[in-house]
Order: sequence, then C-alpha cells, then structure tokens
Amino acid sequence: MTGESGGLLGRLRIEAPTMPDALAKIAETILGDPETAAHASIVDLAERSGTSTATVTRFSRTLGFKGYANLRVAIATETGRAEQARWETDISGDIAPGDPLGDVLGVITAADTRAIQATAAGLDVAAVERVAEAIAGAGRVEIFGLGSSGTAGREMAFRLERIRVPVWYRSDSHTALTNAALLGPGDVAIGLSHSGRTREVLETLAEAADHGATTVAVTSFGRSPLAEVADVVFTTSVHETTFRVAALSALHSQLLVLDLIYVAVAQRTYERTAEALELTVRAVDAHRVPDTTNIRKRPRREKPL
Repeated sequence: MTGESGGLLGRLRIEAPTMPDALAKIAETILGDPETAAHASIVDLAERSGTSTATVTRFSRTLGFKGYANLRVAIATETGRAEQARWETDISGDIAPGDPLGDVLGVITAADTRAIQATAAGLDVAAVERVAEAIAGAGRVEIFGLGSSGTAGREMAFRLERIRVPVWYRSDSHTALTNAALLGPGDVAIGLSHSGRTREVLETLAEAADHGATTVAVTSFGRSPLAEVADVVFTTSVHETTFRVAALSALHSQLLVLDLIYVAVAQRTYERTAEALELTVRAVDAHRVPDTTNIRKRPRREKPL
C-alpha cells in the first residue's frame, strides 16, 4: 500500500485514541510537546512516555518510518512549519452560542486552513501521479461515498465528466456493488470515508479490488479497514470545531486531495481537456444572464405608503 498522507501531528491526533495503550502514550507525549520530542533521543522519549525504547521503535515503524531517527526528522519538519504559522495553532475550536459571527468566522477559517495545510504537508505527490495516470487511461472510473464524503465524491465525478473521463458516482450501496463487480484491470475505484469504517464503501472498494481494479481510499485514518483494501491511500487531516464534528470537517481536506488528482489528470490529457472545457463552456453560455455591469440600473419605484 502506498501514498498514506496527512500531516504527522494531525495524523497522531486522529489515530492516538485507536492505538494500543503503550503506543498511545508515545503519541500523547509527542503531541503534548512536539518541539521537545523533535530533539529528544529515543531513550528520552521512552522515559517521558513511560514506555521502552523497543516500544518507541515499534511506534515509529507502525507509522511507516524505518526507525526513530526518521520519525524525529518528520516531527522536526512539522514543528518548523508550525513556527511559521503559529497563530493558527493557538485558536480554539470552541464556539459558544453567543459568540459574534465575526469571531465564529475566524475559528472556522483557522480550523479549515489548519486541516488543509496539514493534509497538504503530508500529501504523497508520487501517489497522486500514480492515481492520475491510472484515471487518465482508465476504461471506467467509479467513485463511492456517503454523507459528507459523498459530497466530495459527486464534485470529483462532475469535474472528471467535464474532461471526458468515463466516470460515475454511486451513493446507493446496491448500485455501487453491482458496478464495482463489473470493473477490471485498467479501471479505477475511489472510495471516500472519513472514518474508513463505512461498511458500504468498504465492501464496494473490496469488490472492485477483487476484480483487479486500481483501488484508491481517501480517509482520515491510515490504518482503517478501508485503507487495508486499497492500493493507494490518501490520509486527510481534520480540525473539529463546535457544531462541526470530524466527519463534517473532513470535506475541505478531501476536496484538496481530489482537486489535485483532477488537475493532474487534466495535465496528462491536456489537448482533450482543453477542447472539452471549451465545448462545455460554449454549450451553457446561452443560459447565462448577459453582463450588465455597464448598463445603468433603472431607478426603483417607490412603494406606496
């Protein structure tokens, strides 16, 4: 499996609650003081987390690193980025019922910006290129997702349709499964689920994999069941706020990943894409209201008292 992404610290915040106790202690220690962890030796981190050096090594490998040295470099890299945008890490995600909308706007903007930046920081560009190549040459592309993830899936299907990619978005589980069964080598299946545990999406992607299609998962949990059945995994980051639980907050990060894939496909099919976009713009042009910028507006009639 390749292409797991999402900022390291963001990934730890999401996955720590699902880790075994010993590994969770290490994650919590790192999250509690990333700057110190970035300079700590393996012995120091083991002592501070109440674990052992062997457990720290296992923790590093669980996250996909060869050893603790590589993990420490990754932590240092992220803490360096955080220093450049310290303001956003200091903003709380709490929104009280009486908060002014101007303050709420700041919280939401910071939360979404933070999630998008964390996703971008860990995005595996080579994996994006691999998926884009597969989609550009695919005989059929199927996209599956429910709820908020379905919104991202529908948008991706709409974009790919506009550039002549044979793509379908499925929200009905039976329709999704039957169409996944018709896929084969040379086709692509994309499954979206914040939790990575949505049964319908998991079953559909597994069905597509069984028939030889290239399978892609977009999820916030890199060690989820959905990730296990995918050839390529993109892990998105989220930052919750009051009234916007993680599943709702994941949408912007999902769209970032899908948008990059879309642009990469368009790059690889440039002539076809340029022609398709020109044709589709021309087709709907007659349905646009003429530009009235330079037309003087008529004075409004005064309403009778």
